[in-house]
Amino acid sequence: MARGSLREFQEHLARRLAESKTAERRGLLGFQCGNENWVIELAEAGEILPPPALAEVPLTRLWYRGLANVRGTLYSVVDLAQFCGQPPIVAAGRARLLLVGARLGIHCALLVSASSGLRSHEDFETDPNADGRPWVARRLRDLQGRIWHQLDVARLLAHPDFLDAGLH
Repeated sequence: MARGSLREFQEHLARRLAESKTAERRGLLGFQCGNENWVIELAEAGEILPPPALAEVPLTRLWYRGLANVRGTLYSVVDLAQFCGQPPIVAAGRARLLLVGARLGIHCALLVSASSGLRSHEDFETDPNADGRPWVARRLRDLQGRIWHQLDVARLLAHPDFLDAGLH
């Protein structure tokens, strides 16, 4: 192996190690949903991707946007903003699908307004005000004073309102 190649390999390895240490500290994924800021633990989040074409499902609530085929697996798609009582998200532009529930054996995707990248727990402090929604694990405040909601995926996926996507 040439001396230059060894040096390049060592520099590449050092960069990768530094990046992995940074990634370990950044344990949250931030996203916007309507006019709210949200975070989710990386362990609860799956992939985040641009929304593919959705197959509509008749006789479902408006917030149930349909089914998405992601590499041969069907995911139920829920517009999280609309589920939370906000206007629907347009599935274009900065909108993303956030795949959740894989650890629970559920193929669910949340349609969100935009991804805001990785965050660290140290970027937030707990806000003392409670949020009445059971799928909000806690309210947080960032260094700029903005409110964020931490999503509890298991509670969301088990909530009776979330499970009741059919029209009555």
